Amino acid sequence: MVGTPYYIAPEVIMSKHGPSCDVWSIGVLLYIMLSGFLPFTGESPNKAFAKIIKGSYKMDQTEWSYISEESKDLIKQMLIVDPVLRITANDALNHSWFNPGEASTD
Repeated sequence: MVGTPYYIAPEVIMSKHGPSCDVWSIGVLLYIMLSGFLPFTGESPNKAFAKIIKGSYKMDQTEWSYISEESKDLIKQMLIVDPVLRITANDALNHSWFNPGEASTD
């Protein structure tokens, strides 16, 4: 296994990977940039891996009350555990968060 434990996609933990694992990692980075916190943490990398495999993270902290619904939606689509259901990089770039004319004013 390669990569930083807290940014790694579930399929990499399960020894399978493809282009969608990069979308996951970018979703983790976006989560951190907007909230200031890691989405998947644990007392050890293995505990964090268990949360990653389940896709267990929260967006109910106070920090998220100031974040637009569009950005939260994009992150949620990027952090879908099943890589087949996860948003593609191309679709992510066409998401309303990147298109100000389509997004709300939040």
